[in-house]
Amino acid sequence: MSALSIVITVLQLLSGLALTVIVLMQSGKSAGLSGAISGGAETFLSKGRAKTLDAKLAKMTKWFGLGFVLLTLVLTVVIH
Repeated sequence: MSALSIVITVLQLLSGLALTVIVLMQSGKSAGLSGAISGGAETFLSKGRAKTLDAKLAKMTKWFGLGFVLLTLVLTVVIH
């Protein structure tokens, strides 16, 4: 194993752990049709949603997920 693959593996491990923690910190959403309707109205009507903790965690989830996928692809190319 080369040093580059070890570094990428460690980064992937850390990003996977961070992604797990971020997802577990998010609050649950209401299930069913009523939850979908009220959730959509809540998002549309509340202009300050971007400042809430759940919105920040959702944004972090997207970025860490993207980073995890990219690190996985890079690691696959480096190993093979």
